[in-house]
Amino acid sequence: MVRTKNEAVSAAVRRRRAERRKTNAWCWLFMALAVGFYLLFQGYPILCSIQYSLLDWSGMTANAAYVGLENYRELMGDGLFWNAFINSFKYMAMIVPLELAVSLFLAYMLNDEKLKARSVYRTMYFVPVITTASVVGIIMIFILGVQGPVNHALTALHLMRSPVNFLGNAKYALPALVVISLWKDCGTYMIYWLAGLQGVSADVYEAATIDGANRRQTFFHVVLPLIAPTGGIIAILCAINSLKVFDIVKTMTEGGPFYATDVIATYVYRNAFSSEIGMPRLGYASAAALFFGGTVILIGLALNAVKDRLAKSV
Repeated sequence: MVRTKNEAVSAAVRRRRAERRKTNAWCWLFMALAVGFYLLFQGYPILCSIQYSLLDWSGMTANAAYVGLENYRELMGDGLFWNAFINSFKYMAMIVPLELAVSLFLAYMLNDEKLKARSVYRTMYFVPVITTASVVGIIMIFILGVQGPVNHALTALHLMRSPVNFLGNAKYALPALVVISLWKDCGTYMIYWLAGLQGVSADVYEAATIDGANRRQTFFHVVLPLIAPTGGIIAILCAINSLKVFDIVKTMTEGGPFYATDVIATYVYRNAFSSEIGMPRLGYASAAALFFGGTVILIGLALNAVKDRLAKSV
């Protein structure tokens, strides 16, 4: 009797294991295409970049001299590299809090079921996300130019005595890029926040209303703690994406004026592919990209650890 029962339990365990293996096999089958493309277009280039970073190579000749870690040693003394490195983190420090706050505000407003035509508003705020960055950059060059509508409005309202070249002034260029990127990318994080807010039960809002909490109190004392784990993930995505900024900077300022808006992506592009500094240095650019990429990975791990700790404390 006992033996028969044990055999039945063992058979049930074997069936569950077989079902789990079958499910895992199907999962890997559906993931195979995505994994294959990732290895082909991400994994292989990363391995090539590691190899190139050890070479003194322009990428345009068949001859490449092995120099070991010399490219990395040169980076440590390159003032333009550290300028771009610092500008990347300046950009991140400026845009991440703005994107998180503005996108959360929009999401909370548009999550209100009493708001009429909220689907229309969501679409309006998301349209800039799907707009090509190069097109946005070209249009914004005219809008922010000395003869553009922004300067015209500011001078007409007597907020400025004379027009300002926002993109040609080292003091204003980076903040101007931050504002434009905020407008363009905010819709993405608004959707993320909406997903988190829609996960909050309607009973929570009803209970807060019964307790006499107004809309502001409900948000800060009830809703915000509940969506904090989602907010942590959004913050990590926002920070890492901000460190990868390239298209807006390349289109609007190309890192100028006087390298005031030069970030790592434009620095790497200039060294790897551009002829404005002479012969391209693909090996040196690869070293710069890998060094910064390693830094971003460490920051991502640190932010993830902070998120987990905050999630446990909530």
